[in-house]
Amino acid sequence: MAAVERHTTPSRPRRAAGARPTLEAAGRRSTPQREAVYRYLAGVDHHPTAEEVYLAVKRRVPRVSLATVYTALEVLVRSGLASKLTYGDAAARYDVRTDAHSHARCLVCGRVRDLEIVPEAGWVRTLRTPGFEFTGFRFELIGRCATCRRG
Repeated sequence: MAAVERHTTPSRPRRAAGARPTLEAAGRRSTPQREAVYRYLAGVDHHPTAEEVYLAVKRRVPRVSLATVYTALEVLVRSGLASKLTYGDAAARYDVRTDAHSHARCLVCGRVRDLEIVPEAGWVRTLRTPGFEFTGFRFELIGRCATCRRG
């Protein structure tokens, strides 16, 4: 059985101060739209799709377009301010936390939440898969969230 590290708080807390310093250090411009996207991501406890981000940000920045939100999300990912979670054919989801943590994903609605547990990296080295070189791993629990279990 794989050992698990337990974290009671994120090892790298969400950056509520804004994205500007990190964007500029990465050679990217800080724009009001990028800041609005970042603030939204930093303020939610789930991992929204680009569409969800767009609908939320549009309430504060009415002239923002879906294309601008997609671009802002990709810039945040490339700058290390967010992670992009992809699941096959499902829509990508975005996570402002870039520290080591795990996820719980609902198979019914697709919602993804953070878990403060991380398997120790050593167990990956014990796996043998011919012709495949591991560069990392994601730990995710899958099932049904409370809302979907009731529905």
